Amino acid sequence: HPGKKLLFMGQEFAQISEWNENEELPWNILEYPLHKNMQDYVTALNELYRTHPAMYQKDFEQEGFEWINCTSAADNIVVFTRKTDKPEETLLFVCNFVPVAHEKFRVGVPFAGKYKEILNSDSVKFGGTGATNPRVKASKKEEWDAREHSISITLPPLGICVFQCTPVKEEPKKETGKKAAGKKE
Repeated sequence: HPGKKLLFMGQEFAQISEWNENEELPWNILEYPLHKNMQDYVTALNELYRTHPAMYQKDFEQEGFEWINCTSAADNIVVFTRKTDKPEETLLFVCNFVPVAHEKFRVGVPFAGKYKEILNSDSVKFGGTGATNPRVKASKKEEWDAREHSISITLPPLGICVFQCTPVKEEPKKETGKKAAGKKE
């Protein structure tokens, strides 16, 4: 989502108790996998932000953000893009806010292309179940979410998937049959 997000001290490793100015942060809880996984997830989010210009370049411009689907209230799923002036820097976000996984979940995409998952909050390395999209998804010319092209993904419960988008030029349709035979060159 546009704008800068902040974490309060201790949130980057899921501190259990409320912050206390008279005590040191409980760094020892990083010995437990749940807290270490959270720290790894926040590290991955920071890396995403640092290495992808769509996350910051047009933060305060309307062109830097676009809803794909924000009307699926019954499903509690939102889909949006973050963009720069370069289509190949576009990021697609699919967010599931309910504890229900979706197999073969269809999502409208901004253009014909290949969509590679670069972050999934349900990754095993973050303590998730591993409901990820390990293969690059090629868009199909199937209308969805008022878009000409779409992809089918695995959407984890209470999870967020981020895809890096690579535009692919669409091939013009080849003429076949009688039309092609009667054409003058």
